[in-house]
Amino acid sequence: MTMKKTIFCVLTTALFLGGCASLPDTAPHSRLLDPAGLKAGSAVAAVHPAAPWPTRTWWQSYGDPQLDRLVAEATAGSPTLRMARTRITAAQFMAGATRSNLYPAIQADAHFMRERLTETQVFPPPLGGGTFWDNSATAGLAYDLDVWGKNRAALAAALDYERMAAAEAQEVQLALETAVVRSYVQLSLRFVLLDIAQATLKQRQEILDITRKRFNAGLTTELDLRQAETPVPAARAEAERAGEEIELLKNQLCALSGKGPGEGEAITRPTLSLNLPVGLPASLPADLLGRRPDVAAHRWRVEAAGKNIAAAKAAFYPNINLTAFVGWQSFGFDKLLSASSLVHGFGPAISLPIFEGGRLRSQLGLSAADYDMAVESYNDTLIRALERVADSVVTLRSLEKQRSEATLSNSLAGRTYDIALRGFRAGYTDYLNVLNAQNLTLSEASRKAAVEARFLDAYAALMQELGGGMNDTPEAPRPTAGKTP
Repeated sequence: MTMKKTIFCVLTTALFLGGCASLPDTAPHSRLLDPAGLKAGSAVAAVHPAAPWPTRTWWQSYGDPQLDRLVAEATAGSPTLRMARTRITAAQFMAGATRSNLYPAIQADAHFMRERLTETQVFPPPLGGGTFWDNSATAGLAYDLDVWGKNRAALAAALDYERMAAAEAQEVQLALETAVVRSYVQLSLRFVLLDIAQATLKQRQEILDITRKRFNAGLTTELDLRQAETPVPAARAEAERAGEEIELLKNQLCALSGKGPGEGEAITRPTLSLNLPVGLPASLPADLLGRRPDVAAHRWRVEAAGKNIAAAKAAFYPNINLTAFVGWQSFGFDKLLSASSLVHGFGPAISLPIFEGGRLRSQLGLSAADYDMAVESYNDTLIRALERVADSVVTLRSLEKQRSEATLSNSLAGRTYDIALRGFRAGYTDYLNVLNAQNLTLSEASRKAAVEARFLDAYAALMQELGGGMNDTPEAPRPTAGKTP
């Protein structure tokens, strides 16, 4: 039988056996949600005018060069982000190792052994009973034809995992950038609260001085004097607490940037400002898949899990390999490289799993279960992403109104305190009226600062929920209704 006939018989046998292979019924059950089919709700739909998607440097909208520098330092020096990028490299090498299965494997082998041949087997004397060098030098080739696509499916899954790692790295970077911005917003708030605490301390010290002078002149009682003295230490403690929180936030920003706390000494007072209308892209939620790195990462995981199912199915079919070798074999060295010592061979090989103790069935079932978990994780991430976008919009729209009301309340409280203080200096009102007016001023000033900080923080949260301009992440295929591997 010629070599061509042999190969033809092997392939025919493999195809026949492949057709006879029986796959277990372990199909996945989960279905992907289509983002376009999710209702955004009135809170999102009512936002006008339509705004563009966030830019890659969305934090520059705050207009603070120091914040821009801190974000740049964080993305350049964060160990967490470097670990995420290293996972991309690991996934690339994994894909490279998987890709190698698609190509022929060539290896060389050589051995030189001094041995004594037995006299009681195939070699008669003088070979039998003699001691010789048994030498061999060969090169072999093996090539898996991958008729059923197992290796190709494994490579496709590895490439999807590589894209997933890239999307996850983008997610880590976005989370890091947002953390820096939100910590910086809190730092700005603490500076304002420190100003309020210091102003309050100054006011209470002035009231104490006035009360002491009036007491010395016999115009007020000792009770009024003690009432004026009591709030002063509390005001000093409040100013000290605000200063403590400033230092702690500086340390936090340094840690996010991958630096020691000593670098925080160079961080000065923030100069944040943001006067942007609340708006959302008109294509939300349909384009959320390609904009949010976490959603894209889960989608790539689904794609990889589907390819793993295909690879697990292909394992049930015959495996066909082509093998070849060429080299020299001889006793002794004198004729090792001669034509008479030449050996070579070529031929196909086929293997079919018949009884594996349930291993292949379990692997296929595990792949299907992993696909279901990946789909449900993607669906949950998509739903929660849209929920958080809606929550951020609701918060921002409310804070827009709260900002104006807080500004008005703060102004009225300040006017009330001025009136009370002038009356106290003139002797028309008692200390209790001044103290109440001062407490009201402190409360309204703090509330105004907190509302402003919440607005700045909510804007950063919305930018993160919209993907933070991370549109260079490889976008996964769109979900197809009812599609399963």
